[in-house]
Amino acid sequence: MKPITEYHDYRVYMRDFYEERKRVSYFTWRQFASLAGFVSPTYLKLVCEGKSRLSKPGIAKVAKAMGLEGFDYTYFGLLVKFESAKDAAEKEAILRELEREARLIKVRVVDADAFRYYENPACPIVRELAPILPKADPGEIAAHIKNKTTMLDVREVLQFLVKAGFLLKTGKGTYEQTEKSVKGSKEAIPLAMRSMNREMAKLGVQAIDTDGVEERNYSGVTMGIDETAYARIVEEINACRKKVIDIARECQNINQVYRLNLQLFPLTDKVSTRGKKKETSNE
Repeated sequence: MKPITEYHDYRVYMRDFYEERKRVSYFTWRQFASLAGFVSPTYLKLVCEGKSRLSKPGIAKVAKAMGLEGFDYTYFGLLVKFESAKDAAEKEAILRELEREARLIKVRVVDADAFRYYENPACPIVRELAPILPKADPGEIAAHIKNKTTMLDVREVLQFLVKAGFLLKTGKGTYEQTEKSVKGSKEAIPLAMRSMNREMAKLGVQAIDTDGVEERNYSGVTMGIDETAYARIVEEINACRKKVIDIARECQNINQVYRLNLQLFPLTDKVSTRGKKKETSNE
């Protein structure tokens, strides 16, 4: 059975635990429920099928029945809380708690790695910058980053990127990017990306005042559209983004790290236009 830190769903872990016990011995859902102290013989089966939820008191009971202790117990509890969270903000808070707990005992958790990478803008910046510096020590890297980043921050980010496999240290002060992508669960990645977009948008605002027009390109358009037009525009944006990535990959003499923010968002609530034609205004 896989370590619990490789699971994104507590129900899948419980089901795998049940199947593993059943494989090596006579084990039933009734026994599993009894081992955890539940009266209903089918309660845990219903939980694993998504037809019922594990209550807060039930977390400790089930964890004990499965022999979970220490960080494994904490991780299981956080998985339950994550699944039961009411909104994205609560889910983000749980991921941050999971990332902190993982760092404390130096355990690698896939979702925690993904969230940490996307939550901190320094992670992708350092990942791009370190390989192009001839002497990529933390102080040198920090000096090249426009937003305030300390040497200690960079040292910590470098250690994380190497440990998580996003950078390969090839010598003293020399790094190479790996082909490894940032992976996580279908629930965690969108939350992590939301955090990244939020932080990068802040840096974009700062650049308006700190960088000259010869170093940045800002443009926008305010327009009235419907759902069909929105879908077509999104397709064009995605196609443009892919072309930009291809251009960046072809670059042989990298000497600077840039961020491209492509943003399309509503400025108003929907209204009934009844066929009215709206004008667009360029900015």
